[in-house]
Amino acid sequence: MARIAGPSVISQAEAVSDIVNFETSMGSFTIELDRQHAPKSADNFLGYVDDGHYDGTIFHRVIAGFMVQGGGYDTSYEKKAVKAPVQNEADNGLKNVRGTVAMARTSDPHSATAQFFVNVVDNAFLDHKAKDAHGWGYCVFGKVTSGMDVVDAIRQVATGANGPFSKDAPNEPVVIQSARRA
Repeated sequence: MARIAGPSVISQAEAVSDIVNFETSMGSFTIELDRQHAPKSADNFLGYVDDGHYDGTIFHRVIAGFMVQGGGYDTSYEKKAVKAPVQNEADNGLKNVRGTVAMARTSDPHSATAQFFVNVVDNAFLDHKAKDAHGWGYCVFGKVTSGMDVVDAIRQVATGANGPFSKDAPNEPVVIQSARRA
């Protein structure tokens, strides 16, 4: 007797894409999230992507020899509303090397919400060292898989004191026009 296959059951993690395409005022780049090593951070980030949170935000902190940071401010330098912070997963073994994407946070190790940054150089000093206030590090949850040339162009923009920032904010806004799952 032939067996008829029923509908397959796919877990939520398998049903959604872990690839996010960013369209910016300077071009496009794509990141792949690492749900295996940073599931809470990846899910948190995707929640903001799905809500359209990143659309119309800016890269508000750009340091050519360090990183480019965005996701928290609109083009008028108004802070965007955020959800509850996510638990820091920087102890996941992933390193802050060039092209990786990590959660930005305050001095509180477990304060990351929507802001993220792309490492434009290797930043070992941001890696997890200990589960204390000084050693937690910054959680890597993904990597740029295409468009690193766009990230490199962003890192080279002229910066200064703009909006509420005393330095390192682009003189001409670099806008995230959209962030969507692939």
